[in-house]
Amino acid sequence: MTISQKYYLKFPAPLLLLLLLAMLAGCRPAYAQETLPFIDLSRREPLSAAPSKVIPLRMAVAAIISPQGTAESYAELANYISKKLGRPVELVQRLTYAEVNKLIADNSVDFAFVCTSAYIIGSDDFGMQLLVAPQVEAQTVYYSVLIVPADSAATSIADLKGATFAFTDPLSFSGRTYPTYLLKQLGATPESFFGDTFFTYSHDKAIEAVAEHVADGAAVDSLVLRYALENDPTLEDKINVIYTSPPFGIPPVVVSPNQSPYLKSLLRNTLLEMTTNAEGLRILNQLGFDKFIILNDDAYASARKIIAETGAYLK
Repeated sequence: MTISQKYYLKFPAPLLLLLLLAMLAGCRPAYAQETLPFIDLSRREPLSAAPSKVIPLRMAVAAIISPQGTAESYAELANYISKKLGRPVELVQRLTYAEVNKLIADNSVDFAFVCTSAYIIGSDDFGMQLLVAPQVEAQTVYYSVLIVPADSAATSIADLKGATFAFTDPLSFSGRTYPTYLLKQLGATPESFFGDTFFTYSHDKAIEAVAEHVADGAAVDSLVLRYALENDPTLEDKINVIYTSPPFGIPPVVVSPNQSPYLKSLLRNTLLEMTTNAEGLRILNQLGFDKFIILNDDAYASARKIIAETGAYLK
């Protein structure tokens, strides 16, 4: 019998078993001795959503009327669209039509109100697209109206040779392109015909310039002239209309060619459906519109022809 055998015989079998179990327990890793957390898989809660910033839509309006008037006329429309789409809408104003066209070309705004020639030039330059157009008194046309002070003896643009003439905007069809076209029929240009010219950068400012004898004549958007006369009846005693052009496609609402079809559809439907509720009708009335409708490019064919004949990029 070996020494080890003699040693183990001194311990009863039950005691030896207890000793072995104690030794094994002491060899367990430390992490096995810690209490592990209990996860009840029957109780589930939704994950908290990370806060997200809503990107506002941007609506651009050129100085169709004065900056103050534009804000008053279009701010409520922006708020209306915001409520309908559940998304903020920012009103972006620029002084010139060219600036608004650049915003559209750069995708810096989502949609915009522009003039007829601004649409035609934007369409040719970078594919600007029609969204909708306003209807006014059951029509989707407007006119270039030649006005002079009430005490002027002029009865046509030919009578304004050597006079001071107010243009509205370099890209305005009614306020720049069309009167230039009339002069071309006389074999003249603004530089060779008028004594002086200047830009007002809004139609209502051009009306004011004529009414106050700052200018001897101007050509303005018939829709803006009607709006001005309704808001200030005294203008009737200060100006005379001496010529009205043929009808042309009304200034439209446009989008970039890169605008998503989904957003374009949302915007179009929101504007088209304004007649279906009282608030929409009120805002349309404030803007002087019957409603918005869909127009195609054919509506601007006659204006496009005149722009081509006169020079699409008047400087």
